[in-house]
Amino acid sequence: MTNTQVLDIMRSAVMVGVKLSAPILLLSMAVGILISILQAATQIHEQTITFVPKLIVIVAVLLIGGSWMLNVMQDFTVELFVIMQG
Repeated sequence: MTNTQVLDIMRSAVMVGVKLSAPILLLSMAVGILISILQAATQIHEQTITFVPKLIVIVAVLLIGGSWMLNVMQDFTVELFVIMQG
């Protein structure tokens, strides 16, 4: 296996990681910003208020996009096994 092949595999692994984590991270960050704006407007500064909405959004994203995430991981794993065989 050459250095170029290893770099291609690492690049693919990073891209798969970004694809899988981006929806969860972006939506939880958006919810956090909205809750922070509401807290600033109402002057309620409770640290635990952001936890439950973020958790609900993360669970919803996993329920909605979980099959897609699993397919992306399966495709990447199959690609790795093909590379290892040949």
